Amino acid sequence: METAAVLVKWLDRRFLDPLIGLAVPAVGDILTSVAGLYLVVLGVRRKVPAVIVARMLVNLGLDALLGAVPVLGDVFDFAFRANVRNLALLEMHHEGRPPRAKDWLVVGGAALFLLVALAVPIALAGWLIAWLFGGHGGG
Repeated sequence: METAAVLVKWLDRRFLDPLIGLAVPAVGDILTSVAGLYLVVLGVRRKVPAVIVARMLVNLGLDALLGAVPVLGDVFDFAFRANVRNLALLEMHHEGRPPRAKDWLVVGGAALFLLVALAVPIALAGWLIAWLFGGHGGG
């Protein structure tokens, strides 16, 4: 856990995550996300409940996704601090706290968002194909 605390201190508390993202766009975001995976791996090794690991992945994914947006993503990185959140989740599990309803809601909401994000382009493609081959293509 000491290594995790040091990682969080440098990435989030000393703002290295957003600074690297600003200095080296895209590559910096990828590097800091990969570094953040250490906390997730630590959670898996410590047999943290699956919902907590999923919540940690949601935090990290949100940080990576929104952090990739030029300039605004770096502002988000200063505020969100996914690694601080993930370390807190690890520490709560270490203290014996079982998953809460909020953990399930965050993971469920993220899963629903992912399903919608996947379904919308598929539905739009289907609609476009039907429209084109339904005689509306102007041919």
